[in-house]
Amino acid sequence: MSGRITILSVFVCLCAFLNLKGQVVYDHKDNTVYPFLEEMAAAGLIRINTFSKPFARNFIASKLDSISQKRDSLNRRQAYQLDFFLKDYGKELRVGKDWDRRLDAVYVSDSTVNLTINPILGGSVMANQNGTRIHRRVGAGFFASFENFSAWGSLRDNAVSDVIAVPGHLTTRDGQNYKSIAADNRSDYNEAFGGVSYQWKWGDISVMKDRLEWGNTERHANIFSGKAPSYAMINFRMYPLKWLDFQYIHGWLVSEELDSSRTYLTPNGNRRVDMNKNIAANYFTVKSNWNIDFTFGNSIVYSDNGIQPVYFIPFMFFKSADHTYSGTGSNELGQNAQLFFDISARAIKNVHIYTSLFIDEVSIGNFWNADEQTNIMSLKMGATWFNALPNLHLTAEYTYNRPWTYRHQINSTTFESNQYNLGHYLGENADEIFAMARYKPWRNLCFRGSGWYARKGPEHIYEIVNGNANVTGLTFMEETIWDQYGASLYAEWEIINDAVLFTGVTYQSSSGEDRFTPEYFSGKVITGEFGFRVGW
Repeated sequence: MSGRITILSVFVCLCAFLNLKGQVVYDHKDNTVYPFLEEMAAAGLIRINTFSKPFARNFIASKLDSISQKRDSLNRRQAYQLDFFLKDYGKELRVGKDWDRRLDAVYVSDSTVNLTINPILGGSVMANQNGTRIHRRVGAGFFASFENFSAWGSLRDNAVSDVIAVPGHLTTRDGQNYKSIAADNRSDYNEAFGGVSYQWKWGDISVMKDRLEWGNTERHANIFSGKAPSYAMINFRMYPLKWLDFQYIHGWLVSEELDSSRTYLTPNGNRRVDMNKNIAANYFTVKSNWNIDFTFGNSIVYSDNGIQPVYFIPFMFFKSADHTYSGTGSNELGQNAQLFFDISARAIKNVHIYTSLFIDEVSIGNFWNADEQTNIMSLKMGATWFNALPNLHLTAEYTYNRPWTYRHQINSTTFESNQYNLGHYLGENADEIFAMARYKPWRNLCFRGSGWYARKGPEHIYEIVNGNANVTGLTFMEETIWDQYGASLYAEWEIINDAVLFTGVTYQSSSGEDRFTPEYFSGKVITGEFGFRVGW
């Protein structure tokens, strides 16, 4: 108890000279409020840009407040969910404690500070013919706002009896930086999220550590998927006009590539120093009058020469800057640049249609020439029909990844962090069909059934042939070296805010190269799971 009082006192003292004002605190991208906001946007009750996640809490609160003014358009379940979420996000709308709010371990709200501290707990048990897997986690998180400033942070300590998401495994599960993996495949890991932000009328800037998801999706984004462990970044956003959004990041990735020139001997061994690895990215979203959003942006992964000021220019076309600084005479020079586009359409009530295009390289002149094309890209197309029947949502998606997409011949500039691909989990030369039905019969109870078929072709072997890189005329899926059929049925019940019980069963049938499938799921397996989580 004394420890909790000490933490609280420190925050109050830091904020005592400022006035309360809810500001930018980013909420976990898996929070159950996101599907609710997407449902409301498809119904035409709010307008949101779902290209980039996570959202800020004050943004979520403002949208919930807008929905509450149109309460007559909601059914009973939607009205309950609205009130349920307002018990939490009402903190950004109200001052004090005298209102119908959620349960918190610590909550302070007055004219000086808005502070929340809560525990993070969780555990799950899986069982199939390959054994029993146990996962437990424990931690805590806080967020606070004061005047135009905000701060937030959280720490989760995890232990698993069987590792099922290392680099190379083809799974949508979040990647982790495991401390070590024992002979029996046990391990533990921890992950910290957090940041500080400042907001003004038409924008905000943050220094933060988080997982970004860029690209509209229900399954797994193909631009930034959020699979790689969180990394530190500068995050700058502008929203000067109702029809325009802009976001820029500069991030510090983890290369895990040895810098031999900086590695040195110590009395007790070698001091390993890895190469620096950074990413810069930006996008513009233009919102049309027809409820269709057009997003275009670009990114670059760069290394070797330290921090480059040109990549701190938020509106830069990074590939052109790379041509200026690194030249264009060889594939061994330069950095690794990408382009991307996204269209999100909610022109039809209760229907969301979306597509994302990620371009590693393309030659417009040879686009249709099968022998000379360099169409190195990923395409995702999908649609969700909300309330196809009352409280039933249907989704279908297709993802198509061309050979060599997401890869690069220079190890220090690959589209990765901690060896996890920043883009789609299948990587190059792969595709996937996915379908899902979600049924929400009552309050915060959700049943989710899904099925998928994924396959992967051979990885492209990069070579220089007659002075040129052999990346022209690559053929998609000449053969299948791995595939997987899967189906799952899950039930989740959020009893109180951020406290969820879940259970489910999954069938997976994987064949082909074993390295792509965790040993725990190898072959044909039926896996049952149940668990709980408090906090995200």
